[in-house]
Amino acid sequence: MSETAPARPHSPSRPSAWVRRFAPLVPAAGAVLDLAFGGGRHSRLFLAAGHPVTAVDIAVSGLADLAGREGLEIVEADLEDGRPFPLAGRSFAGVVVTNYLHRPLLPALVEAVASGGLLIYETFARGNERFGRPSNPDFLLAPGELLDAVRGRLRVLAYEDLLVENPRPAAVQRIAARNEAA
Repeated sequence: MSETAPARPHSPSRPSAWVRRFAPLVPAAGAVLDLAFGGGRHSRLFLAAGHPVTAVDIAVSGLADLAGREGLEIVEADLEDGRPFPLAGRSFAGVVVTNYLHRPLLPALVEAVASGGLLIYETFARGNERFGRPSNPDFLLAPGELLDAVRGRLRVLAYEDLLVENPRPAAVQRIAARNEAA
């Protein structure tokens, strides 16, 4: 179980400003993967923008109010149990991950970005241990780790590794990267 669950650098109901900033670059009406969706804030953002959404998490109650909604596929899966990635072979116009890190999934997530699609990723980074949880290095990105994950595969549109103050102090790393392969 990920240590990131109890501490979120953003409100559980408001979409991340980073995700909101890059959401318009996801190809119109393209399918979006919201990995480790928690309360479903990003699933809701993309559904409202007309995207079909596949939302994956170990606990799916965060989207219970939208169960059965057209355009929403909810997948209940333990992403850390050692089984293969449940969506292997599928591609998405947008892959969104916030406040979650399980390193073995990084290659599969990059692979899941369709041609012309966008990866939007934001989570805790080293240095966050001084602010509280997560503090375990297993759940904190190393400097440049997201850049390394996409290198040679996706074109980086924006990248940050910084300290934020709101809604609480945290060290975060975030990237927006496009698959420009033909």
